[in-house]
Amino acid sequence: MRPELVQKLEALQKAFRDKRRVLIALSGGVDSTLLQEVAHLTLGFDNAIAVTAKSETLTAEEFAAVCNLARERGWNHRVIEYSELEIPNYATNPVNRCYFCKSELFSRLSKLAAENGCSVVVEGTNADDRGDYRPGMMAGREHGVWAPLLELGVTKAEVRELARQLGLATWDKPSGACLSSRVPYGETITREKLEQIAQGEKFLRELGFSQVRVRHHGTVARIELLPEEMPRMFSNGLASKVAERFRALGFVFTALDLIGYRTGSLNALLPGQTVNNLPPGARSDAR
Repeated sequence: MRPELVQKLEALQKAFRDKRRVLIALSGGVDSTLLQEVAHLTLGFDNAIAVTAKSETLTAEEFAAVCNLARERGWNHRVIEYSELEIPNYATNPVNRCYFCKSELFSRLSKLAAENGCSVVVEGTNADDRGDYRPGMMAGREHGVWAPLLELGVTKAEVRELARQLGLATWDKPSGACLSSRVPYGETITREKLEQIAQGEKFLRELGFSQVRVRHHGTVARIELLPEEMPRMFSNGLASKVAERFRALGFVFTALDLIGYRTGSLNALLPGQTVNNLPPGARSDAR
């Protein structure tokens, strides 16, 4: 392991030792799984509690994956379940939707942390998340949530390398986000839309596409793929197969975004933003 990575790992371990007992918001992505693994190794089973929130915006596959990983690693893993669509101001999908989502989540986790004698709630924002439009970070600050990767300057690339060194299967997991991030701001989020998105993305992954987004534009599904994987869509009649499946899901039209996958592409609809402000590799609450 490179010396600078060793230093950051040691800094993470020291930071966790100082906290003594923590509750980690475990989404199943590489950031939160790295934090849980480091906390588990540093503080032990009893003092590193991982909590996953199960709701309509988390696919069944993602939920099963995080539960399986927790069992494999021997983590102290718990699940809370509630409806994000019932959170006030969430389903109407305002531009600060993620604030209301994270505020509800952190409120529940803070209560659980207090009940279990934890000093702090931990979440996985990393150093590369600075500067993007992330209203959920405000909720974190308001609830006193700790983001050690951000505090210690650990980048996404460093997170992945540390996760690889620790043997976490999530080290190269594609970036993820809740399903609501596929719906343009101002358009109501419904269970039907979330299911259309989930089934569409599952189908594309089953076809072998590694990083996918299905953006929901009413009767139109806008598919984002990695640029290097886009030509395959037009080989062996695959495009027709995809269009047929998406029609069965309720989309009248299916479009392939020519720019390709990038996180937060719907933020281009915000005032003062353009697609070029959000290149591949950028990250936001609306991914």
